[in-house]
Amino acid sequence: MKISRSLSAVAAFGLVAGGLAFAQPTTLTGVVSDQMCGAKHMMDGGAAKCTHECVKMGSPYVLVVGSKVYTLKGHAKELYNLAGKNVVVKGTLSGTTLDVSSITPGK
Repeated sequence: MKISRSLSAVAAFGLVAGGLAFAQPTTLTGVVSDQMCGAKHMMDGGAAKCTHECVKMGSPYVLVVGSKVYTLKGHAKELYNLAGKNVVVKGTLSGTTLDVSSITPGK
């Protein structure tokens, strides 16, 4: 029994040391956009209008934080209303996907 427990601990350490990401609570501040455009919108009419159109075509919402882009899951109504705006998003981060628990306008 001790051997299997030790092996499990070593295996778990290896997973963490190997760089596999586990979901963790996170708060990020950035701009709501869409995956197709990221930080640079291609359509006329501003960031919000472009984001709305791209999401209609199937592009997921994202949060642009500096040079990083995080895919956002959930809270579509709030994301729609805050498209193109600076926001604070709380949620669970797994890799580059943030499962949104709350979103509020940023300052």
